[in-house]
Amino acid sequence: MFKPVLGIIGGGQLGSMLAQAAKKLDIRTVIYCDDENAPAQHFSDEFVFGKYDNFNKLKEFCYKVDIITYEFENIPYETLQNLNNEKKVNPCPNINKIIQNRLFEKDFINKCNLRTTKYVHIKNQKDLQASDEYVPGLLKTCTLGYDGKGQYKIENSDQLSNFEIETDKEYILEKFINLKTEISVVLTRYGHQKCSIYEPIENKHEEQILRYSEIPAKIQSDILDKSKEWASILAEELDYIGTMCVEFFIDRNDNLYVNEIAPRVHNSGHLTINAYNVSQFENHIRAVCGMEKIKLIKFFDAKMINLIGKDINLYKGKKLNENEYFYDYLKKDIKSNRKMGHLTILKK
Repeated sequence: MFKPVLGIIGGGQLGSMLAQAAKKLDIRTVIYCDDENAPAQHFSDEFVFGKYDNFNKLKEFCYKVDIITYEFENIPYETLQNLNNEKKVNPCPNINKIIQNRLFEKDFINKCNLRTTKYVHIKNQKDLQASDEYVPGLLKTCTLGYDGKGQYKIENSDQLSNFEIETDKEYILEKFINLKTEISVVLTRYGHQKCSIYEPIENKHEEQILRYSEIPAKIQSDILDKSKEWASILAEELDYIGTMCVEFFIDRNDNLYVNEIAPRVHNSGHLTINAYNVSQFENHIRAVCGMEKIKLIKFFDAKMINLIGKDINLYKGKKLNENEYFYDYLKKDIKSNRKMGHLTILKK
């Protein structure tokens, strides 16, 4: 059977874990990244260093691979589209164009008749000052930003007048709900009506950075079913190929809201490596490379702890229990609020 050479754009921890999953399937990988110290190069068969707008380097990368995927969504659309003209890119770059812009994403979700929190488009200071009904809320830049970057809490109407938005950026203001919990659904779509769906994962954030993920989620069975159904609807509407994640809010009245879509493998899905027969990473490789779908089997309930900044030092060289699995992302510099590794604890 022909096995393609897979190109992966992005060389962080997700790229590392994708390359490791590919190796298990005997698939060669080539990483392209704008960080010459990218940790994923330690796990791939080949590494190409270049900026995401360096089309000569991207062309060199393109010649080395048969299929292309990516580990994060903030890659210039033009870059992905140009690559897609040469080699198949999964997921399709048009999907990224929607997901990269928070306003486009929210509008898309609502067009699918799925619930989001109330939101308003903010183009200038006048728009912001006229948005009392969305306070208290979270002001977000429409593009870029992750792990709390580009996000600002607006607690009261006075802040609407005092907050100075940047004139070269557009924003959305999302009204807060009475939040009970947050969950995510990770799924892999192989094609029309062909999805592998992991059970919903309960998440805890600190300072808008994911800190803990756990299965099973402590949610009602109807919410569990609805979240999986909504995630499947979004994957079908996007005609998605590969692994994606849909993040949800649940309010105190057990109403479900779609928060955002991640068109890639996701931090909350790391526990699938040890808890399931097929991880989110292996499933992604299988889907984008046109391999067979394997029925998911959960072996264990599990909890994943993100190791942020200097937390990583507590686990390097530490003796672990037999149900604990430590992952060091091999990042060169330790920085505060930077994901340096994770620990998965299986509930045996």
